[in-house]
Amino acid sequence: MDSLKLFVSLLVLQAFLNPLFSAQAAPNEVFREYIGAEFNNVKFTDVPIHPDVEFHFILSFAIDYTTSSSASPTNGNFNVFWDSDNLSPSQVSSIKNTHSNVRVAVSLGGDSVGDGSAYFNPSSVESWVHNAVSSLTGIINKYNLDGIDIDYEHFSSDPDTFAECIGQLLTTLKGNGIISFASIAPFDDDQVQSHYQALWSKYGHLLDYVNFQFYAYDQGTSVSQFLDYFQTQTSNYNGGKILPSFGTDGSGGLSPENGFFTACSKLRSQEKLHGIFIWSADDSKKNGFRYEKRSQAMLAGSR
Repeated sequence: MDSLKLFVSLLVLQAFLNPLFSAQAAPNEVFREYIGAEFNNVKFTDVPIHPDVEFHFILSFAIDYTTSSSASPTNGNFNVFWDSDNLSPSQVSSIKNTHSNVRVAVSLGGDSVGDGSAYFNPSSVESWVHNAVSSLTGIINKYNLDGIDIDYEHFSSDPDTFAECIGQLLTTLKGNGIISFASIAPFDDDQVQSHYQALWSKYGHLLDYVNFQFYAYDQGTSVSQFLDYFQTQTSNYNGGKILPSFGTDGSGGLSPENGFFTACSKLRSQEKLHGIFIWSADDSKKNGFRYEKRSQAMLAGSR
């Protein structure tokens, strides 16, 4: 009987410990990078990939506009607007096969298309969702993609319409197993925030990351200002994984030269550092991706 009790006790202990060890072994932080928007001939293989972080490439962009020179809205019929010569379906498969920690997503919308702004401009919720599910399922399957990022920055609709269109799209794609994760990429603008917060309030449970564009703040942002901004957005997207960010294109915010990693260290000490994202690989190519290396090394060292 004593041997039997000991055996049962060991089984119970093993059942208790296994999840703990699994949780410790799983990557807790994610590194994300937008790629392909500026047609700088950057390839997946150009970007250094640390084996101990979850790495997300985000193709930029798929846009529901025509691909003609007179680009116009197409009510949810998405087309590829990234550098598909260098970032092709075969290259997506290759980088994922080479690096087991790499996932690839597609970002929707972006700031501009052709010579103008890219507007979210649905004819109706029902028709936009129908077209978007169909066209994006085709692109995602063709390119073997894993997730979606929402980066609309200009709107011809009210916040509730945006929330329903994007929320129903994500519900369908996740429900059908087409994607495994989703994110949004808002920035501190009243119209932008009203749309994304409407989406968050109803469909936040479908959103795994908030790629907040902290580089859209003024140049010369200090560490203390950045931390204040981070806390504000944590409140705006309560319960979300807010990712700190910077741009390598000379945009604003807190730069990596002037304290970004100091701010991340403070966030990590508060257990608020869920990852880092960069805009963008196209711009980082000229500096040898040194900040990608530093960001990933920091994240890998935080476990």
